Formats: sequence, C-alpha cells, structure tokens
Amino acid sequence: MKMSESQLELIKAVMRKLKSVPCFYREKLKEIDVEAIRSQEDFEKLPFTWKGDLRDAYPLGLQSVPDEDVIRIHSSSGTTGTPVIIPYTRKDVEDWAVMFERCYRMAGLTPLDRVQVTPGYGLWTAGIGFQNGAERLGAMVIPMGPGNTDKQLQMMMDLKSTVLCATSSYALLLAEEIAKRGIGDKIHLKKGIIGSERWGEKMRRRIAAELGVSLYDIYGLTEVYGPGIGISCDYECGMHYWDDYIYCEIVNPKTGEVLPDGEIGELVITTLQKEGAPLIRYRTHDLTRMISGECACGSKYPRIDTLIGRTDDMVKVKGVNIFPSQIEEALSGIPCCSSEYQFMIDHMNGKDECRLFVELNAGFTKAEAAKEIQHVFKSKIGITVIAVPVDIGELPRSEKKTRRIFDNRY
Repeated sequence: MKMSESQLELIKAVMRKLKSVPCFYREKLKEIDVEAIRSQEDFEKLPFTWKGDLRDAYPLGLQSVPDEDVIRIHSSSGTTGTPVIIPYTRKDVEDWAVMFERCYRMAGLTPLDRVQVTPGYGLWTAGIGFQNGAERLGAMVIPMGPGNTDKQLQMMMDLKSTVLCATSSYALLLAEEIAKRGIGDKIHLKKGIIGSERWGEKMRRRIAAELGVSLYDIYGLTEVYGPGIGISCDYECGMHYWDDYIYCEIVNPKTGEVLPDGEIGELVITTLQKEGAPLIRYRTHDLTRMISGECACGSKYPRIDTLIGRTDDMVKVKGVNIFPSQIEEALSGIPCCSSEYQFMIDHMNGKDECRLFVELNAGFTKAEAAKEIQHVFKSKIGITVIAVPVDIGELPRSEKKTRRIFDNRY
C-alpha cells in the first residue's frame, strides 16, 4: 500500500514528539534523524516495535504526554507475561469513538438500533469501545458485559435488541441457547458485530443462520486503541481500516521485508494521531494481506483481508506448520462436520500424536465421519490424525475466546 504525503508528515510529527519527551521511544529512536525520512522507503528502514518492547516499558514507559493529559488506561490481559499498559488522552478516546462510529455506520447501524454489548468491561478495551462508538452514533446501548446467559437472553427479548456485539464463541453459544429454548421468534436481532478472535466460514454460516443476522468482522487490538480500527462491509471482501488514523504494512514474518499487495504476511501498524502512547511499526502477529483495488461498497478506505491466524498460533507437527485456519478450511469441505473442533497434540512413546475432536452434524455415523476426517486432513494438511467425532454441544463453549489448539508436548 502506497504511503501518502500526509501520512508521512503525520508519522514524522509523531516521531519528533517522541524524541523530545522522556518515554520508551526516545531511547529507541535516538539514532534516527527524523528529517532524513523523506519517503516510504526511508520509513521502511525504521526499526520494528515488538510486544516485548511494550512489556519492558511496564508500567507507563510508553506514556508520551504529561500525567494531567492522561484520562484513562487500558491493558492487555497479561495472560502470557507482563501486561502492556496503554495510556489514553481525551483526544485518543474521542478518536477511538469516531473510528468505532464509522464501523457501525459501515455495518448499516442507525440511531434507531439497540446494541447489546457482551464483551468484557474494565482494563480490557472491548466493552467500553463498543459502547462509546454506539453512543456517539446515537444508538441505544445495552451494556451487558460477558456471561449470565439467562439475563442476556431476557434483555435481548424484552428490550428487542437489534445488534449483538460479541466474540464469535459467545455469539455461537447464544445462538445455540436460543435454538435450544425455542425462543427464536422472540429475538429481534438483525446484525452481529463480531471481534476479538478469528473464526472460520463454517462457524460464520452457523451463527448467521441460527441468529438470522448479517455478520461483520470488526478488528482491533489493545495496543492500537482497541476494536474499531477496521470492519468488514456488506460485500464481505476484507476489512476496511481507517488510514487517516493508522498506517498498515504487511511484512514477511521471518525477514521483516515489506511484501507487495496480495501476499500474506504479518500486519504491522503505525499510529498517525495517537497521543498517549503512539506506536511506530508495531508487529501485531496477525496474518493477513492487503487487498488492492476499489471495494464494491464504494468506500475509499483501504482493506486488509480477514485474518487467517497469528504467527504465534502456529504449531509444528512432524515438520508441518499448522494454523487454525488450515484446520477450519479442511473441515469446511466435510458436510458431516460442524464448526467446533479441538486439536490436541501429545508426545507419546517417542513420537507426536494428534487427536482431532470434531462435533458432527445430525444424521452422520461417527465411524464413517472419522474415516473421512482422517482422509481429508491427511490430503489437505499432510499429517495423520486420530479423528474423534463427538455430538453437537459436547465440546466446551466460551463466553470469551475459545481455545481450539492444545499443544501438550512441552
């Protein structure tokens, strides 16, 4: 994607500021002459920022404004190490709401919608991001937060919610509960805004069919505002992102080389207007590609493709690299398979052993299904698995993100 002159000037302005204040970036950029950056090629020589850099800056080393300008902090979960603390100024919060309102408008929401927000509130960016954007739009917000499915469904029926904001895992759980309780005729949902985790096409079709809604992928991460920096449109051909707030690159995950449009690699984001904690060439670990050309929806905002996974989601088995997206793609072509699976890797008797648990649609025998799953997995992915078909609902459901790959070798 070609960098515009205005984007380059915004980036240089951010870098000048970062070099002038006591923060993490002053040290990282001390050898960089900002005025010598005159082109996209010059910019692409700048060092990357890694998640480890942000953890090393804990707690407030990323902060690049005085304390009196910080009105809020958010944080990553910290489940895999030291959490990342991100300070926000008033402008950061307002800009985030502007981007989120754009997302809602892209999905066709209006002030007449009733938006039920199920992602978590607190240090996590999700719940409050969904709420602030809907309030800026003028829609009615129902700020449920996660869990308490009985209450969720009661509010959904009584308040006639028209939009569900959720992870794909929780949207599926709610869809199954609605079907199980036979209350589909009391549900008024029209749209689902789904984020926080990648999901396969089969899962998308199940949720859309069972809830009777149009679905939209929303993108974001705590380090870069939160959800709302990009969303899919009605044409479902990637996600538009707001290039007046962020600049995106796709790089080779191993070499860091910038890849041409259309090639899959790791998404790298630079913030253009963020004040509290700007980021320069931040490696997200998300795998996608740039989609060139104009979208049929008419939007001029550029697109990245739906995420296919993360560089840190990959597991290596018997010399084969496996991503969740590959498993989902393999299963999507097998009629007997539902959307839910678990892939278990153990080291037994001196060798790796893989078990693939898959929920079966009604009307198929487990023995025949196991043979077909094993055959497809071997032919499409290249390794042998022990297929274990199970009944619908037998695998665990989550109110947050669902873990599907378990590597028990280490």
